[in-house]
Amino acid sequence: MTAERRAPARIEFPNDLEIVLTREFDAPIQLVFDVLTKPEHVRKTIAPYGEEVKTCSIDLRVGGDYHFVFVADDGREMSFRGTFLEVEPPTRTVETWLFDGWPGVEAVETVELREADGVTKLTHRLAFRDQAGRNHMTGTDGLEANYDNVENLLRSLLDPKETVSG
Repeated sequence: MTAERRAPARIEFPNDLEIVLTREFDAPIQLVFDVLTKPEHVRKTIAPYGEEVKTCSIDLRVGGDYHFVFVADDGREMSFRGTFLEVEPPTRTVETWLFDGWPGVEAVETVELREADGVTKLTHRLAFRDQAGRNHMTGTDGLEANYDNVENLLRSLLDPKETVSG
């Protein structure tokens, strides 16, 4: 990987129910998939700003559940959970997405990876059940910070001399 970051994530709002984030990583698709789906890696990247991760469980199979809990600076626990609907390593996962802090808000999250010339393009789509749910998502900075963490971890795995900053 190069010493400089690729272009930052691109965020789009294609309609009233969806948010789409795209980003590229200078890493092979299998490694990116592993960093996004293996608990030992996700534990290092899921908390956007380096918060303490209390729970990181992933049962990566159709019908399997995931659950992440981290503690925000103000002491609140941030709990995300869902069930895998599709798992196609190393190119795609589709899962339900629930944030316990927003009761009644549900989405389907799709993560797709495509590799070309050693660069893996990630497309992350959140499709909310209704407009009211989508309206909760007024900021995407935490999601972008997650992917900064992913990039830092990928760099450290590809070049052990790199340090993971978080």
